[in-house]
Parts: sequence; structure tokens; C-alpha cells
Amino acid sequence: MSTSPVVQHDPPPIVACTISRDVQIFDLLIEDMEAALGDSWGDLSFDDAAAFLSQPEARSLQFVTIAMDANDEDDLTKVSEIISTAKAAKIKVILIAEDVSPTVLHQLLREGGDEFVPYPLPENELARAIERVLTAEEPTVATDGTKKFKPTGDRSGVVIPVHGLAGGTGATMMAVNLAWELANIQKDDAPKVCLLDLDFQFGTASTYLDLPRREAVLEMLTDTENMDSEAFMQALLTFGEKLFVLTSPTDMIPLDMITPEDIERVIEMARVNFDYVIVDMPSTMVEWSQTVLEMAHVYFAMIELDMRSAQNTLRIKRALQSEDLPFEKIRFVLNRAPGFTDLNGKSRVKRLSESLGIAIEVLLPDGGKPVMQSADHGSPMAEGIPKNPLRKEILKLATSVHEVNQADVVDRRA
Repeated sequence: MSTSPVVQHDPPPIVACTISRDVQIFDLLIEDMEAALGDSWGDLSFDDAAAFLSQPEARSLQFVTIAMDANDEDDLTKVSEIISTAKAAKIKVILIAEDVSPTVLHQLLREGGDEFVPYPLPENELARAIERVLTAEEPTVATDGTKKFKPTGDRSGVVIPVHGLAGGTGATMMAVNLAWELANIQKDDAPKVCLLDLDFQFGTASTYLDLPRREAVLEMLTDTENMDSEAFMQALLTFGEKLFVLTSPTDMIPLDMITPEDIERVIEMARVNFDYVIVDMPSTMVEWSQTVLEMAHVYFAMIELDMRSAQNTLRIKRALQSEDLPFEKIRFVLNRAPGFTDLNGKSRVKRLSESLGIAIEVLLPDGGKPVMQSADHGSPMAEGIPKNPLRKEILKLATSVHEVNQADVVDRRA
């Protein structure tokens, strides 16, 4: 018979809790919590949660998931109290909701919910939400004394829309990579950059950056009257800890569902909190297209050396000039432009410019298949194919934009 002492293994520390009316209702949540945390999580009822979270024992918690369905909407006061208690204890809050009305969800996000995940849970979405809340920057002073980014409302950002005048002209490619280059244009005191994907039906900025689409985007867009800086920032995702992105909504919505007033509020909110606001526009002209054009400092129109682009350029030129809109803000960008030694191609570019009565100010070379492969991998060209000629030209454009803006800032202060 062995006389060795029995080793007592301490249970793993509890780092998270589910909070719900009955966690058994959300069986997929149980599975995902076990997959993400093993045994390092617990379960609380709505009645017990607020009291527990205010106790010293709750200090080890990193986050809680509050799971609710339509039957819990009558207990909103209790849920709000749980959220406020968790936030006071500096505990992150992930909302898991099934058939909860958009108004209720928006209210809970405003009251302090850090993330929202629909139920039934999409594959791996809870793990991604946990990663986001645990790595999100806090609007506080870091331990090294440096200030982390938070919405200040005191900036005057440059608004730069990018609009493809024909299908496949590379507008999203341009918007995403221009935004990333500006976010990395200098190592010290880098500008803060926000990318807005306003193509509410087929926007793919999230695909180009491998970011999830979230319900919070539509919630914010449909209630801009009550939007503040905190609500706006909660709707954004970050890429590479430098670029802030408003993805297109999860589901397709009519482009005219969002009003010009909504768009004006969103762009203005971005403008006063960021140094650059890059807007990926839908190819379709809608009522609020005029709003974006009037708020823009410069408006990039993407074209190619083909008849589609030529005809559509004439259409937009006539439309804007007939309505006395600021056509002069538009800067034409020719994608897949002829190479330096292609004299015939360069001659075609000149004839196109003269026949349309426009100046083609930016010529982007054909980057080839690596460009699309980089997009499919969810990575900006600067990360995957930094020596690609297309990436180099976009970097030059970003550098030029930043230099002009910096000169304007100096002039305004003089």
C-alpha cells in the first residue's frame, strides 16, 4: 500500500461567467465557453449576478457573457444593473442575444456592452469576440504613461471618398490600402485613420481586412440621432491596432434606408475623432451621395482605360454640373494604367483625358494576380506584397496626401 501523500490540485481560477435566466437554454454557449476556457468559467443567474459582481471574489473575472432572448426584455432594468456593476468592476461585457429587438440591443450597447454576438452563435464568433474585448484598447493612460487612443471630438479630419465609376475598377482595393498606408505613414505620432464602408449591400472592406461584420453597425446607422462618440467607436473594428473600420452591415439593406442626415452625422463623428476618414462608396448614386461629395476634401473616382469608364465619367460629369455640385473636387484615378514604356497606351490615356475634358491625375499600374491574392488573404498590400508596383504607387499617393494636409495645418496655425 502506498504511503505517498495525495496531491491536491487547486481548481483553475474563474476568469469568466455566463449570466442568463437559464444557461441550459443556450446550450451552444455552454459548448463555446468550454472550448474557449475549459473549466475556468462559471454561471450566474440574473438574480445573483449584480450582487456577486460587486464582491471582491469577482476581481478575477476578465469578462462576462450576458445571454438573453425575447422573454428577457421585461427584465431590462435588471440586465442594465448587471452591465453597470460589471463596468464599475472593469469587467468586459459580451452580449449574446436571440430575437432581441434592435432598440433593446442598442440600449444595452450604449449602457456599456463591449461586444454583441447573435444566437445561435456563428462558428468561432464567441472566441473572436472574447479576443476582441480582451485586447481592446482602453481609453485610459497606460502603465508607461502614454495615452491610448480615445474619441476626443477635437480633430478636424480630412474626408476622402473613393468611388468606382464602373465595376471592378478597384475602388475598395484603393480605399483599404490608402487607409492602411496613411495609418502607417510615420512611426512617431502616426495619424489616426478611419475607414467607412458605405456600400451597404456589397461592401467588401471587411473581406479585404479579414474582419467580421457585426449587427452593431446597423444599430448605429439606424439611430444616428442618439449616436455619441462612444456608440460610434463601439461600432468600429480595428485592424493591426492602427486602422479603425466601420464595416458594411451583416445583411444587405436598401441604400436609401439610410438618410443623408444619417450619413452626415456618421462622417462628421468620424471627422472630429480622426485625422483621415476614407470612405468606400457604392458605385450607385443615391440621395446621400451628394452629402458625401459636399463633405469631402478630395473625391477619388476610379476608372479604367475602357468604354464603360468613359461613358460613366461623362454621365457623372453631366449630372454634377447640371445640379451645380462641386465637380472640381473629383480627382480621377486610372487603375491598371499602361506601363512606362507603352507609348501606344500612354497615347490612349491622353486621348481619353482630352475627349472627356478631365485631368487624370493618378495612374496606378496593374499589380497582377498578387493583388487579388492579398485581398483574399485579408491583408493590405503593404503587409503581404510590399514591393508590388501598385502598392508603391498607393504609398506615393498617401505620402502626397499627408504632405499636403500637413502643409495646410501649418498654414492654418501661422
